[in-house]
Amino acid sequence: MKNLQITAYTQSFIRQQVMPGDICIDATMGNGNDTALLSRLAGEKGHVLAFDIQKQALEHTEERLKKDNCPENYRLILDSHENMAAYAEMETVSCITFNLGYLPGGDHSVATRADSSKRAVESGLTLLKKGGLMTLCIYSGGDTGFQERDEMLAFIRQLDPHKYLVIRSEYANRPNNPPIPVLIIKL
Repeated sequence: MKNLQITAYTQSFIRQQVMPGDICIDATMGNGNDTALLSRLAGEKGHVLAFDIQKQALEHTEERLKKDNCPENYRLILDSHENMAAYAEMETVSCITFNLGYLPGGDHSVATRADSSKRAVESGLTLLKKGGLMTLCIYSGGDTGFQERDEMLAFIRQLDPHKYLVIRSEYANRPNNPPIPVLIIKL
């Protein structure tokens, strides 16, 4: 292993979690990398909901899913991740992924924000079934990234330890505010 990217790290846990037939959510669709992974893992009988507020993200993801020959088990939704509860039932979702920051290759002024991200995580936690997994990749660059990082880390620290297991990892020797991966498991 020569270099471990944050997304590869969280995806290793996603691969262990998601089974054929599962319902999954990509809360921050971006370029569709997590959406494609969830689609393949959930298979024909599963279902994936993917959210983004940028039409460009939906277009890139649609192209990616078709190029990768993913099962047509997904719904790409042009809406904020904080509204995900309007699209899924409580305690039915196996896995929810978040990549907090801005769309890679996109407009850096359009990025996730702490207030909406906290509401989205709270909402997502109600959708997760027992044993469900939520992954957060917290990128702290951009105009609001440091504030979002600090507020999200404070938020996850206060989650009830009787209801959630929260694991935060970090790069110990990377300069320039490396991203922070977080795993939340609903107990």
